[in-house]
Amino acid sequence: MSTSIKDLEPKAIWKNFSELNAVPRASNKEEQVIQFVLDFGKRLGLDTQTDKIGNVIIKKSATKGMEDRKTTVLQSHLDMVHQKNNATNFDFSTEGIRMHVDGDWVKADGTTLGADNGLGVATIMAILESQDVPHPALEALFTIDEETGMTGAKELDDSILKGDILLNLDTEEDDEIGIGCAGGVDLTATRFYIEESIPEDAIAYSITINGLQGGHSGMDIIKGLANANVLMNRILYTAYITVSSRMASIEGGGLRNAIPRESHSTLIINKRHKKEFDDTLESLFKTVQEEYKTLEPQMAFHLEETELPKKIMSSDVQDAFLKSIYAAHNGVYRMSPDIDGLVETSNNIARISVADGKIEILCLTRSSVDSSKDDLVNSLSSAFDLAGFQVELSGDYPGWTPNPDSDILKIVDRIYQDLNHEKANVAACHAGLECGILGSHYPKMDMISFGPTIRGAHSPDERASISSTQKFWKLTQEVLKQIPKKD
Repeated sequence: MSTSIKDLEPKAIWKNFSELNAVPRASNKEEQVIQFVLDFGKRLGLDTQTDKIGNVIIKKSATKGMEDRKTTVLQSHLDMVHQKNNATNFDFSTEGIRMHVDGDWVKADGTTLGADNGLGVATIMAILESQDVPHPALEALFTIDEETGMTGAKELDDSILKGDILLNLDTEEDDEIGIGCAGGVDLTATRFYIEESIPEDAIAYSITINGLQGGHSGMDIIKGLANANVLMNRILYTAYITVSSRMASIEGGGLRNAIPRESHSTLIINKRHKKEFDDTLESLFKTVQEEYKTLEPQMAFHLEETELPKKIMSSDVQDAFLKSIYAAHNGVYRMSPDIDGLVETSNNIARISVADGKIEILCLTRSSVDSSKDDLVNSLSSAFDLAGFQVELSGDYPGWTPNPDSDILKIVDRIYQDLNHEKANVAACHAGLECGILGSHYPKMDMISFGPTIRGAHSPDERASISSTQKFWKLTQEVLKQIPKKD
């Protein structure tokens, strides 16, 4: 781990972030990071515990003179998205994130950085170990599995917290105060098929798409970035209708909340169609690159002959599969009619896997309006159902309804203006913050979200602004100083 990261200002945050990033912490594999935070709290002599699901709660008494202020919950999630470039040799299960400084940015070497939500965790740690930051009585809540199912927030004990105010430190724009977010649901479409033998006079090709930006399937969906799964389907469909190609396998995308950056497929064609196939795909590659030259300048396609696969998909299933992906909506479905610039409803075709007689398609559908989410889910389910798929819904979680009259919002908004001499952007976001779920456990808790500027979350291009983290640290300290008195 580079010591230069620990030397950045504010050292209180970057030191803890460096130590946190030395600990593997994938969603659903948080055992090591849970123990890391437990050891941290106990080392400080603070009341430290876990609940039945694995969330860590650390409580700290108010500093002198702040005993009459409202108890405040500081909340961030422990897990991080694990994504890496294909060319990067890295084992997330055993290695700490390798980081470096590039100008005003902290970046990782070919992997996700974990600033989402590691900087929030590190900030809470800095406050818990501080001796000179005035604050009310604190309850630090470190949740698990935010990135894949929000099970930590969902399974949180309804009686473990006593706080009146919750500060969620998981926003990715330092001039934004979050007051609402989208809910979401996972949609998985599955179909089994009988594999067929390879016909005579066949040759096989591998097709790879890479170099895409990817990114957060909520915050970045509005940018219109390319989705590797959607592009691969376009290529395969074109090959199918042009030269009657047959599919053997597809492996595209990864986590449900990351826009797919890469996809790989294997298909066969008859030898007599080789020139037409090569010419058609070469032309299509150029067309797609031209369409995305502004948004995806690093987009790359790789086409090469390969060994014949053992089996292929039957033509009728292939026809239904390719058409279902074309019919399934990907990207922004509806913009909010009430909040300018806010995506209301979207879908991310996150992962497609075709191998050994099984097709699996994973989507994450988000919306701040339940009825609109249900409408899009019905649309997607219909497309897959007509193609012979079994559709299952899971991981449904509620959105966070904005409260523009929130008392803590008024306080944070005023402090932001005093510190920065400009108004903050008070907004709802299309990401899936945990506040909606936490609010279902504690409906009377007044909640707000803010954080430092992070770019490219959920992708190996993730980076965190150093100057923004300094700005965020000043705001956090000042907010804690001005928590209102108990009623």
